[in-house]
Amino acid sequence: MPNSRTAEQPNSGNMTKNADRTSNTDDARWDTAAFTVDARGRRCPLPVIELARRIGELDRDTTLVLWADDPAADLDVPAWCRMRSHELVATRPLPTGGTAYLVRRLA
Repeated sequence: MPNSRTAEQPNSGNMTKNADRTSNTDDARWDTAAFTVDARGRRCPLPVIELARRIGELDRDTTLVLWADDPAADLDVPAWCRMRSHELVATRPLPTGGTAYLVRRLA
């Protein structure tokens, strides 16, 4: 059965177009992301696996947002970006807990 959860629902692992996500920030970089990957409710190493799978869908110099609430993601996402030659552009806390990671595909 298809997954009908949206980015607002935990455990979805869904991608959503940037226009569908709720974001209250004055930083325009977040608004230019191609899509959001919701990995909330997933534990290590699943957020990074989901990031690795989805970033391959992007053109170079394009960004995506990863939502994760696993504490290990705070170390795993920056390390993965360094190892894979991608850029961790910014992070910010999510209002419901967890962190949003803005990642740019460079390689």
